Amino acid sequence: MFDVEPIIADHKDVIHDVVFDYYGRRMATCSSDQTVKIWDEDGQGKWSVTSSWKAHSGSIWRVSWAHPEFGQVVATCSFDRTASVWEEVIGEKVSATNAPTRRWVRRTTLVDSRTSVTDVEFAPKYLGLVLATASADGIIRIYEAPDIMNLSQWPVQHEIANKLPLSCLSWNTSTYMVTQLLAAGSDEAATPTGKVFLFAYSENARKCVKIETVNDITDPVTDVAFAPNAGRTFHMLAVASKDLYIVNLRGVTDATGNSKLDIQTVKFSEHNCPVWRVCWNMLATMLISTGDDGCVRLWRMNYNKQWRCAAVLKAEGSGPTYEPAPHTPTLATTASATAKFYKKGTIGNQVPWH
Repeated sequence: MFDVEPIIADHKDVIHDVVFDYYGRRMATCSSDQTVKIWDEDGQGKWSVTSSWKAHSGSIWRVSWAHPEFGQVVATCSFDRTASVWEEVIGEKVSATNAPTRRWVRRTTLVDSRTSVTDVEFAPKYLGLVLATASADGIIRIYEAPDIMNLSQWPVQHEIANKLPLSCLSWNTSTYMVTQLLAAGSDEAATPTGKVFLFAYSENARKCVKIETVNDITDPVTDVAFAPNAGRTFHMLAVASKDLYIVNLRGVTDATGNSKLDIQTVKFSEHNCPVWRVCWNMLATMLISTGDDGCVRLWRMNYNKQWRCAAVLKAEGSGPTYEPAPHTPTLATTASATAKFYKKGTIGNQVPWH
């Protein structure tokens, strides 16, 4: 059962992104009102704003949390052509009964882009304190903080140019098969070509290069999200476009002995409208998508390893409407249809119960 609980965000304009921290106890929101809000959950499961500040001079598109090993750090990106890194600073206690004051300090502003910075995301922890940005000029920039105690220095490590403007990106958290795997999408509508691109670090070129293009997705892409890898031998990428897509990436060896990616794309049209956002749960057993229909759809994999819509959450708060996959037998009906019992013999010389 899914409970829908509305939260009064008090943003003055459209909210573009909502992101939980690593533990799911804190939440960050950003909006076209140029502000960022930090929310904390109390012991009763209620959310309240603990910090709010104007972060940019334009609409803020995305916000991203760093791994807690590096402290309470978030990054934001905006239409004002910049990305910023913020760190929470805890002040001294005013009195024994009051909690210490908290405030967020801008540690650096990244000004390399000449156009709107459309997405920002911290890399997986194993890569260190690394940050990637995507811009409308088609360039992915990867920054690294050489000293995690000094967040004012973020030199550019890689710049990856693309012919199409970029709208979103996602890091793959797994090191299996391909290291530093990164996906990016484009919302450009005029060119009927693939809109999802895959990048990885090349040891020979000593830089990040494009390795594949998902040619099955030619409509504008608004979001991409790699699934957490829980022991799978392949990678899953969710794509929000005119429809919802799940892209499976498997490593294969060609006739010459070189390794490459085998790409399989599955399309889902249940939204019947453009899809805006996608995200996974921690074990990648559930996918969540939102679209222009004002609904949040929850997807699960069935016993045939096929993804099906398991529930629909209405935006108006009227409660969930479940959509079980048709012709999907339950566990009870499956067992009764396949189980058979055979008499193998009789047990003799039974010991009486005491």
